[in-house]
Amino acid sequence: MENNEQEQQELFFKFSMYEQQIKQLQQQLEAIERGVTELTTLNFGLDELVGAKEKEIFAPMGKGIFVKAKLISEELNVDVGEGNLVKKSIPETKELIEEQIKKLVQVKKEMENNLEELGREVMNIMNGQEDMHNCKCKEGEECSCNHDENCECE
Repeated sequence: MENNEQEQQELFFKFSMYEQQIKQLQQQLEAIERGVTELTTLNFGLDELVGAKEKEIFAPMGKGIFVKAKLISEELNVDVGEGNLVKKSIPETKELIEEQIKKLVQVKKEMENNLEELGREVMNIMNGQEDMHNCKCKEGEECSCNHDENCECE
């Protein structure tokens, strides 16, 4: 009987670990989806700048704060990492954004595959647990069948 309790504790621990991993993957997937949405919105916003030289625009200053500005050039300063700014045209910037979106979509697919694999592992454990419940051994009875189809307690 102690052995059964120990097995159940181990199963509970495994399920808890899988649950944490699944939650983390779901949170990461949500963050990736937000990133894809932001980049897609930015990409569409760049289309609004084409041919807008010398026009007034609202430029974001921070969270929900915009300033009226006059667009003097269609050349953009793009952060390419570590605070390094590089001048790029709108089409070059759109291409860069599209590459970033593709990378995020690829990472999202990999994470979805990982999530599916975790789901399969949980189902396999649950199916193994179900086999224990299908065993014909009575509670408290010594069982040497390992809860498989050839149960010796029948």
